[in-house]
Amino acid sequence: MLKYGLLALLIAVTTPVDRAEAQSKKGANGGAVVVSNGHPIEFVAKDQQLTFYVSDDDGSPLQTKSMNGRATVQDGGKTATIPLQPAAPNMLVGKLQAPLGAKARVVFSATFREDGHTHTLTARYVTD
Repeated sequence: MLKYGLLALLIAVTTPVDRAEAQSKKGANGGAVVVSNGHPIEFVAKDQQLTFYVSDDDGSPLQTKSMNGRATVQDGGKTATIPLQPAAPNMLVGKLQAPLGAKARVVFSATFREDGHTHTLTARYVTD
């Protein structure tokens, strides 16, 4: 019985978890890329604008016109929730009160419906 318990524990510890993981590569727009549920999401912050480029699992641009999204930003000891608006062809954009500082944490969340199913995307970033 102990043998089966140890086997179950070993499987639980070594099984990969489906979560958004940061990639070491930069995206086509110069931002960090995180893959969430098979969808690459590139994050670019410029001045007071946040831009997320969402791709399909094959790397092609994913239409964002029907997506709902938000970014939760922790910067300088303050937390803000930024609503994101779809922009053609595959972007979700939001406006900040001030430019992001170094080591700011940004959590992207979006939902969309495809083929009668609701998909949720979540990605985490830390600025340089």
